[in-house]
Amino acid sequence: MRAPKRSNSRQTKKHEKKRVRTQPTAALSARLNERVALQLQPDGSLAAVVQGYPVELGRFGGDVLKRAAGLHDGLPLASLAGTSALAQQTAALVRRLARRGLVEYRCARGPKDLVVIEPQLADYWPQPAKLRASDTVVLSRFAYLRRRADALVLESPRAAALFRICDPAIAGFVAGLAVPQTVAELKKQRGFPGLDLLALLADCDMLFRPDANSDGLRDSEGDASLVMWDFHDLLFHARSTEGRQANPLGGLYPYVGKLPPLPAERPAWPGSTIELSPFAAEPHTGLPIATLLNARHSVRDFDASRPITLKELAQFLELTSRVTSRWESPVDFDGADGPLVSYVSRPYPAGGSAYELELYLAVANCAELPRGFYHYNASTHALNAIEVADAQLATMLGSAQFAMGAEAEPQVLITMAARFGRLSWKYSSVAYSLVLKDVGVLMQTLYLAATGIGLGGCAIGTSNIELFSQMTGLPFHVEGPVGVFALGREATAETPS
Repeated sequence: MRAPKRSNSRQTKKHEKKRVRTQPTAALSARLNERVALQLQPDGSLAAVVQGYPVELGRFGGDVLKRAAGLHDGLPLASLAGTSALAQQTAALVRRLARRGLVEYRCARGPKDLVVIEPQLADYWPQPAKLRASDTVVLSRFAYLRRRADALVLESPRAAALFRICDPAIAGFVAGLAVPQTVAELKKQRGFPGLDLLALLADCDMLFRPDANSDGLRDSEGDASLVMWDFHDLLFHARSTEGRQANPLGGLYPYVGKLPPLPAERPAWPGSTIELSPFAAEPHTGLPIATLLNARHSVRDFDASRPITLKELAQFLELTSRVTSRWESPVDFDGADGPLVSYVSRPYPAGGSAYELELYLAVANCAELPRGFYHYNASTHALNAIEVADAQLATMLGSAQFAMGAEAEPQVLITMAARFGRLSWKYSSVAYSLVLKDVGVLMQTLYLAATGIGLGGCAIGTSNIELFSQMTGLPFHVEGPVGVFALGREATAETPS
């Protein structure tokens, strides 16, 4: 009886490589998200219907419309890359849907979804990064897995899209990416999901290539400005503003019917009470601050026939934000002098005298000042014009008008942008919270100054960090919007708020 042939290690490796090569590759396709349906309009144009509202997409030929029917289940992106008229027109339709945030992308192997990619930026389009077998990759420290309803999602405040994990094995694979490994090493792992998925994660900054001599930790993510960001701070900045997320945002009353509203006034604590009413008769109304505080109210509609003047704007900026003094001081480390740090003072207090807030003005209607976008130079008390597209300026002003529910654009829209490194260079864990505290202080200062000059103002709770980045050319994590204030001449008296 013959003994069975013993396979050597070389043959085993050969068979393993063969198995890897014959594993089906994952296919990427675009499909409509679940709240969208395509509908042919009576005039022959195509519309995407979202919760009953049509979004016009334009006119397309019959062949394109037939092919677009595949968007309900998924249209392979490879089919859109051809040079034929049909491929190009279909690609144009999918691009229009993508710019409006109406599509998602399936990364699937056969009928089974591995992940579903949900765009967070309006212009996201999957573009797998080029990875070599020798490249070392590691999970970004800003990437995180969490449960959302009955799904597991991989997100990052840096990413243009999130990944909805459909295969539990993918979650385990992602966890293993916390340790730097070469692509070649990853491909040898059992259950490797495919190079395409790895490349898509790299495209979204979920993965990065650490420097050859680094340990893959904080200092090696490739951007010095990111080094100073704590995870929770960058996440809060990106997820509490518009521009880099696709979540519902604003006054949507999401808990109506689920929870009762809290009362406007808190119920009194039990225990002894010390009445303060007898002291209310003390004279105090003559104080200037009392006059300003009592007169302050939010103004949302401005008098188009009487715009704010350049002189008033200059006075307003000088009262609120101009640099009033400068000095330098070394950082003291246990008696040894550290680096020399520069400081300034301005009319409002700021955490650590960092004064990280900069003012950018979108001017719609100001006498003697052309419509445009400006940065206020607090050091020289001057406005520096920034060249932006008319459409960008109109979008910024229109968004503020919509947020206020106003009939017209604000005369001047002031964006408070933070140079985040001024605080995060010094403070750990609390840097972003200090930024927001400084915004609150400056916001009240703007209100009181506007009231004192005889102007009207209104704080606005939303800002688009991606639009600001496009207008200034500044990465959202280097300098970005943290507060918005509308300024102008009040049209009519309003109910105080």
